[in-house]
Amino acid sequence: MDQDVESPVTIHQPKLPKQARDDLPRHISRDRTKRKIQRYVRKDGKCNVHHGNVRETYRYLTDIFTTLVDLKWRFNLLIFVMVYTVTWLFFGMIWWLIAYIRGDMDHIEDPSWTPCVTNLNGFVSAFLFSIETETTIGYGYRVITDKCPEGIILLLIQSVLGSIVNAFMVGCMFVKISQPKKRAETLVFSTHAVISMRDGKLCLMFRVGDLRNSHIVEASIRAKLIKSKQTSEGEFIPLNQTDINVGYYTGDDRLFLVSPLIISHEINQQSPFWEISKAQLPKEELEIVVILEGMVEATGAGSIVSGDLQLVSPEKDK
Repeated sequence: MDQDVESPVTIHQPKLPKQARDDLPRHISRDRTKRKIQRYVRKDGKCNVHHGNVRETYRYLTDIFTTLVDLKWRFNLLIFVMVYTVTWLFFGMIWWLIAYIRGDMDHIEDPSWTPCVTNLNGFVSAFLFSIETETTIGYGYRVITDKCPEGIILLLIQSVLGSIVNAFMVGCMFVKISQPKKRAETLVFSTHAVISMRDGKLCLMFRVGDLRNSHIVEASIRAKLIKSKQTSEGEFIPLNQTDINVGYYTGDDRLFLVSPLIISHEINQQSPFWEISKAQLPKEELEIVVILEGMVEATGAGSIVSGDLQLVSPEKDK
């Protein structure tokens, strides 16, 4: 009698990371995936790092221009108004002192007296003359005479210092206004990064898109894995940064961002996710920071946009 004989067949599975090999329960508790984790970079791209106990605060004053640019708008505008007001008051006080010392206040109604500044009869008028001099308004009502050498010297000093103040403060405001920070509002990242199979390879994927019609020139993207680690010598390194290859060697990290693109990272033996299993992934305290760099087409200014992604490993089809 003929009998069917089944011969054993050996199937060689491709070598995959632990995320695809482990036989684990299909469903993961939502409470475990929604643990409250303090972020290194917030979702809006701002770094959640606060510098404290800085003893050498004088270093901020050595680069006062950058310090002013980095201040918030309300403080920047306050300093802008205060600098001009203080300089006007300071030179107005000096103009009033010159008139007071020369005796111009005692000969206001004397037509034969030649004052240092005509029609200067008090501190308010001296303050107004200081504003007219520094801002080069020149109404023509209050003018300096040639009989006052100290006034001529003060006029030269105020004109030069006023030009320096204008260059410094207007330059500071221009740099702050032209910063392309708001350009980042129209560059969006996907909320979640997904781990799934693509072309037979296990990949970590996320999307990035530009909402504006003006393009980002020479756009390039890179990603970092933020995770604490302990070395083989026992040293604990908090917030260790590890590169995530998103196409550096193949050129895929240089983007032509005219439509939303899917950025892919292959999880191979060189990947920092290779040793993380699917069961271990929800328990890991890690963070993925994506950085997009480029130049704004309209202004030519450089722009750096960073985003924070939440890692999601989808369930396999049954």
